[in-house]
Amino acid sequence: MKKVVLDTNVIIAAFTARGLANSVFELCLDKCEIIISEYIINEVSDKLTRKLKVPPEIVNEIISFLRDCYTVTEYVLLKENICRDIKDNNILALASSSKSKYIVTGDKDLLVLNKFEKTRIVNPR
Repeated sequence: MKKVVLDTNVIIAAFTARGLANSVFELCLDKCEIIISEYIINEVSDKLTRKLKVPPEIVNEIISFLRDCYTVTEYVLLKENICRDIKDNNILALASSSKSKYIVTGDKDLLVLNKFEKTRIVNPR
């Protein structure tokens, strides 16, 4: 089964809107092993709570779903900064440590790389 890292923006879009991100999300659930980290879980929780004002009980349900359905993986930080936004290096490090085939993201700072090591970086479109 192919390993795929879903970036925070794709996960949030899948839970908050019907559309392409949701379709990609469902396809990945069926066909791939989805890799996430505590960093992504914390970022999802923070953005749902602070930016989108999702009620805490709903956020807790989403976080429980992520922990139950995805593979939560630890990773080794990169020795150098690859991305313009240094927080995005966490996503690259996760993909590298987990040997993921793809990173699915809407983040332009990641998409511009196109590839990192053996991992392709793709837009959900």
